Amino acid sequence: MRGGREAGRAFVEGVRLARLALSLGGVETLVTHPASTSHRELDEGALARAGIGPGLVRMSVGIEDPEDLWQDVEQALR
Repeated sequence: MRGGREAGRAFVEGVRLARLALSLGGVETLVTHPASTSHRELDEGALARAGIGPGLVRMSVGIEDPEDLWQDVEQALR
């Protein structure tokens, strides 16, 4: 996400259908922001070496209606 760590955090807090997750899997849509969850102990250099940008968001898409998911992503990006 452009805007780094704060943008990533704002996105995962902004989605309404996806649930915040520390790991991804299951039938529901899940979203995580590695820089502030699973890899929060790493500094910016270590994150970069791991290929994790400060604004990176991971999303595991579940079985919800695709249009509902797109709408959720769009409103979170606003």
